[in-house]
Amino acid sequence: MSIADALSALSAVKGLGKIPHGAQVLASVPNLKCLMTLAIKLETAPDASNEALKCVANTLLLSEPARTRLLSQEIDGGNICADLLQKSATPENTFLLSRILFLCTASSHQSFSFIESIIETKRTHFPGNGTILDVIALKLDDLIASMQAGIKMSRDAMTDLLKLTFNLLVHYPKLAPSELQSPGIVCSPVDQKVMGDFWNSRLDGILPPLVRAFQTIPLSSPNPLTSPLTHIIHSLITIPVDASSRATWFGTHPHLYSTTPQPGSPESTTSSSFGSSHDNQSAPKEPKASHIERAISSVISAGRRSFCCSPRSESPSAADCASRAYELLDMTLAHFLPGDIDPDDSAVRDLCKIDGDTSLDEILCPLVLLITRFCLGDDDAKTRIRQWLVPENLDRTHPLEKRADLLGRCLRLLASVYHSRLKDAMGEMLYAMCDSNASSLAGYFGYGNVAGFLYHKGVVSAPPVSTTSGAPPTTASGLPINPITGTVEHPLETVDMTDEEKEHEAEKLFVLFDRLEKTGALPPSQNPYRKAFQEGKMG
Repeated sequence: MSIADALSALSAVKGLGKIPHGAQVLASVPNLKCLMTLAIKLETAPDASNEALKCVANTLLLSEPARTRLLSQEIDGGNICADLLQKSATPENTFLLSRILFLCTASSHQSFSFIESIIETKRTHFPGNGTILDVIALKLDDLIASMQAGIKMSRDAMTDLLKLTFNLLVHYPKLAPSELQSPGIVCSPVDQKVMGDFWNSRLDGILPPLVRAFQTIPLSSPNPLTSPLTHIIHSLITIPVDASSRATWFGTHPHLYSTTPQPGSPESTTSSSFGSSHDNQSAPKEPKASHIERAISSVISAGRRSFCCSPRSESPSAADCASRAYELLDMTLAHFLPGDIDPDDSAVRDLCKIDGDTSLDEILCPLVLLITRFCLGDDDAKTRIRQWLVPENLDRTHPLEKRADLLGRCLRLLASVYHSRLKDAMGEMLYAMCDSNASSLAGYFGYGNVAGFLYHKGVVSAPPVSTTSGAPPTTASGLPINPITGTVEHPLETVDMTDEEKEHEAEKLFVLFDRLEKTGALPPSQNPYRKAFQEGKMG
């Protein structure tokens, strides 16, 4: 059979495999083995080989039992796909192999032995005699360059490669002996282990390429939080933020690279699709890569392939993930909550539907969680993020919750009804940013803005003002800050009145209270004028 005939035949089989009954036929062990054999033998004809892989991917999507069968020793499809992924030369081929491996590892119960094998087994033909994680790191760097060059299917390929990465990062710490990430966590059975509570050092090498992708991937507009960036964030929130990984997360000297505009300045307010007059500044956009930049990116990508295999503590990055995450949060909220709009406004929900029938909860919660983990895991990152949000020179002459910038949007979300998950996540982020201290939180943002969140934390009244909380008692110019509103506390203005004016105002009040008493709206015992007469205070 010629290559052209094989391609035509496989295209016909692919069409049958798109329907459930056809997929059930292809899900048998002999048929899956035949398709995998064809994918290998037709490697020299990429189109035909890809057609065979498409048949397998469609079958796995429609038939869960096929996923277990593909990983069986009789077919060994998982290891075959891992080897093919290492040799993959095009985004389409990478996409198909990543999709198959992603579906095969979706359930840890069905694939636990395979997941352990590909992470723990080093292969001589893999980069640096490494594991599947080294292959993923290599492909992530390649796909970054492909996306910057606008190559077809590169975005889809990275999305499914990141889905596979997420499966491995979530499942492996539950299957293998892993370290608790917090002293307060109680060791629990595999089924009850929570994502992010456990970590295994075998996974350390995946952080540097994920950070590079997080920093350099081209952003979409006007909403930057779309795939594959969202899938990068999903993977990052499973990885510990600690002293050993600090240089990778934030760079050797992160404060030198922090260029995020402070909310106190006009540059922090970004434009949006609503065309609000409040948001008249444009957010910084990712520049389009020139041909020279693409070439440089490819060279850097190739040079980093050996670098990505080293431990977290030995992989410093000049980029600051805290600054990048903060900027993404600012840009995204400016798009969905332009100006000083109420987060519960129907226009906000309509805009979310335009972006794919989703909600702010689904779009923003992972990013907010990532920033929260930065604040909890690194004191320097926490301090810098807090200074960006509430700088010392913050204008506190107007209500903080009505500001048309990131600070105002965060505070308005704390009172949201429709976005309950984001509301809670935003509260936890601000709480972590303030050293997980109720007095500090109320001091920076005003108790009135955070009262609802603190109530759910068990703080039912305004926490006492503490000199050790770190919250500023006065503005940079020395004006006192109202602990309830978080704004400048203005002294009460005295109104100068003549004796005749005072007597006239007193008569008006007397008549008002007298009417209230006669209508029954005010009991006689509560009439202040009657009480004053009875007590002899008025002559």
